[in-house]
Amino acid sequence: MQIIAASHLLTMAGDPVEAGAVAIEDGIIVACGPLANLRREFSAPVSEYPGCALMPGLVNAHTHLELTHFPAWLHRKDLKYSPRTYVDWIIQVIKIKRGLQRHELSASLGEGLEISLQAGTTMVGDILSDRSLLSCYGGRGIGGRVYLELIGQNHSMTRALLAEVLEAIASVPEPFQAGLAPHSPFTVNEHFLRDITAAARQRGLPLAMHLAESREESTFFQTGGGKIASELYPFVQWDEYITPPRKQSPMEWFDSTGLPGDDFHAVHCVQLTPSDVQIVKSSGMSVVLCPRSNDRLDVGRAPVHLLRSGNIPLALGTDSLASNDSLSMWDEMRALLKLHPGEFTPGEALAMATVGGARAIGRSGDAGTLEPGKRGDLLLVQPAGPAFGADLHGEILYGSRVKGVWVGGREAVRPS
Repeated sequence: MQIIAASHLLTMAGDPVEAGAVAIEDGIIVACGPLANLRREFSAPVSEYPGCALMPGLVNAHTHLELTHFPAWLHRKDLKYSPRTYVDWIIQVIKIKRGLQRHELSASLGEGLEISLQAGTTMVGDILSDRSLLSCYGGRGIGGRVYLELIGQNHSMTRALLAEVLEAIASVPEPFQAGLAPHSPFTVNEHFLRDITAAARQRGLPLAMHLAESREESTFFQTGGGKIASELYPFVQWDEYITPPRKQSPMEWFDSTGLPGDDFHAVHCVQLTPSDVQIVKSSGMSVVLCPRSNDRLDVGRAPVHLLRSGNIPLALGTDSLASNDSLSMWDEMRALLKLHPGEFTPGEALAMATVGGARAIGRSGDAGTLEPGKRGDLLLVQPAGPAFGADLHGEILYGSRVKGVWVGGREAVRPS
């Protein structure tokens, strides 16, 4: 057993504790509270960090870590192509990925995991398209959920793809768990989405889907046209799968399938109407916001006021370095507050990056808060000045640095 103590303990499950500590045994938290209480209860070595704060590890609820090296690939391939729209960007990503070897993707994923950990992220909800990379997640300390991505329209091919993905689930290494990710409403048809959802629910696997991310997606579902129909589908040879106008929003279409549920989390949700938000609320889905990615791709900003008024569970994700500048959840939290002024407090942003993220990826029993029974994932944060003041949440978010990281009670970033 070990006890880790600091001047402030931010459990995210209650009020901050002055002179607090966490007791960990066999990688699991056994007690949290005032250091004096834990000293009386346990006879264990104590590591004290005066002036600092302890808090839960951050949870990046949506990312694509296999694309971590995307900026370098783009530069190396000298692709003379500057995306002007969301569809342009998707086509660019496809072009880049088509020329990559497994070792390149493996190195990219590995560096993404390490970068995340160094920045204080101890769990991720990572979308993986290349199943051969599953072994790359093992032995790195960082954990979370690997969502195996599924894309397709041809029913004879999608059935075989789903079977292969379900077989690969057994290869997801601890401390990760598996999930399924039907990519989006315009890249999986209703039959495939039903098959994926049924398979996931039979096995108790959570689901994630990009939803209502762009104006092009909304246009496609309303009119059957736009750049998804005129450029993306022909590029991937899906011309025969272009549908007549549905005259629905993507969320309305999803709802019409009868599939939304609290085992889904929806990513982005930029183009939501008030009635769409009611669908999200009634389904019990969480929403993962990616404010910097949305801003970079100019797809709009999520209607956070509507989401908050509907009490929708919210989390944060960085998305990938194909559409973002960093994998830092600190950068994402600060961007959230900047891009949505007056909507969130620093404490609420921290909750989205911990409690909300763990809930979204189905790991609330292990992460998100510092409580007995959870994995010993902790951050030690040091203030820029001599000590934290009265605004602990704000000072952690804007005026501190990650000094140390523990995953499962083991030092992953040694306190410096």
